[in-house]
Amino acid sequence: MALLEMHRVTKVYGEGASQVLAVRDIDLSVAAGDLLAVMGPSGSGKSTLLTIAGSLEDPTSGEVVIDGQLLSGMSRNDKARLRRRSVGYVFQDFNLLPGLTALENVSLPLELDGVRARRARELAAAALEELGLDERVAHFPDELSGGERQRVAIARATVGERHLLLADEPSGALDSASGEAVMRMVLAACRRGLGAVVVTHNAQLASWADRVVFIRDGRLVDQTAIPPSPESLLQQGSEP
Repeated sequence: MALLEMHRVTKVYGEGASQVLAVRDIDLSVAAGDLLAVMGPSGSGKSTLLTIAGSLEDPTSGEVVIDGQLLSGMSRNDKARLRRRSVGYVFQDFNLLPGLTALENVSLPLELDGVRARRARELAAAALEELGLDERVAHFPDELSGGERQRVAIARATVGERHLLLADEPSGALDSASGEAVMRMVLAACRRGLGAVVVTHNAQLASWADRVVFIRDGRLVDQTAIPPSPESLLQQGSEP
């Protein structure tokens, strides 16, 4: 069973002359173990696609199914519960809470979902240790490097029994070596059975994925199950 299904998903912002079609008739499926890269020019609809896939906003039309659950008609509280339990989100700016330590940032989603604090922190510590941050658990975000903050964000997104990982430019603020390290972590999560969707401008990092889809003007214009070379991806994006 697919962890994420999107059927003819369209998102429209505004009305009349100011109307913007952010995504148009998108069909997409991600199964357990899949790593899907989404590429396209700025403003092509990549981030909108990701926020709809993660139930952070609703499509204007079409259907989204996460972990077998149809989102249409689901209450806001039920969507929030589904996100806490099944979906991990990695934001471009990490989105860590500055007043919480690395351990507290990672354990917070579990505690909000009713996991006892002690157990939540045990799971958080294990996730951070797996990413090589066992000596940084008591540090606050501003005491961590960019790469360390990104690893904390990934630990938070994959802790517990999450099934779907969504990452919006997870390597955008990092150097090339740290960006590749992030993709290795995402790939390792997929090998453990998660499905992942990664939005990226970086063709080299997209080549780590099992599949690459390309979006232009809100439409899915191409996809491949065998990642092409970074050079061919860049050439495709520059075609008229």
